[in-house]
Amino acid sequence: MPYWEIFAPENAFTPEDREKLSEAITSIYVSLVDVPKFYVVVLFKDMPDNSMYVGGKANDNFVRIRVDHIARNGGTAEERAGFMSIIEAKLAPFVKDRGHDWEIHIDETPLDLWRTQGLIPPPAFSDMEKLWAKENRPVPYELSAS
Repeated sequence: MPYWEIFAPENAFTPEDREKLSEAITSIYVSLVDVPKFYVVVLFKDMPDNSMYVGGKANDNFVRIRVDHIARNGGTAEERAGFMSIIEAKLAPFVKDRGHDWEIHIDETPLDLWRTQGLIPPPAFSDMEKLWAKENRPVPYELSAS
């Protein structure tokens, strides 16, 4: 599951911006990483003036993005660099092109520390994961049926 938290100044993103940015983020994972759409969660956190500090100074133009990866981890240094370039390109119309300062980082969580709807997600690229993608929701299954 990619889980994104986007900390941004209040009113940095309209509801339409949030939907378009969430769709852009989801498209990265569905097309490049091949995960079910519902794995992708984006949470917007509006930050009031004087609540984001960078280098000890208030920065009311700063967007901070924290990402957790669980469903897919790893890759070579080159693959990671390419992935970060894709992310930066998807963010650009909403952040860079609007003149915001920004920072992003990705943490990777071990698969055994993840459950969705109380279920252990099926193995990557398995028939069961494909069913989850088709249904766009977790479907109960026996572990041996993965």
